[in-house]
Amino acid sequence: MDKVTQEKEIRRTADTGKIAYGFREAEKNLLHGKTKLLILARNIPAHSREKLVHNAQLTGIPVQEYEGSGLELGSVCANPFTCTAISVLDAGKSKILELGSMPAAEKKQKTRKTKKAVKKE
Repeated sequence: MDKVTQEKEIRRTADTGKIAYGFREAEKNLLHGKTKLLILARNIPAHSREKLVHNAQLTGIPVQEYEGSGLELGSVCANPFTCTAISVLDAGKSKILELGSMPAAEKKQKTRKTKKAVKKE
């Protein structure tokens, strides 16, 4: 997925849809079943990432990785603060749910395969 395309769709979602910012809000919305998509920044703490990804796996919610930092993710959403996790509650007019998102379990397995392939070479 192209970073520019992802940023445009995140911004469109922030403008026309409904999103919740932050780890606590994302966790709460995941457990209540309100989240349609979870977006995690590159620099989210490992413990927080594991907890959110685990909850997303249990509920079957797709997870997208944002290539930038939490500060960049916050600025894409036009917020003056960092946010390492965003839960999309309503996509609005954006097509963010259609962009190459995959369930976290598949992403984890895919990453493991590529690491093994690199070691063999």
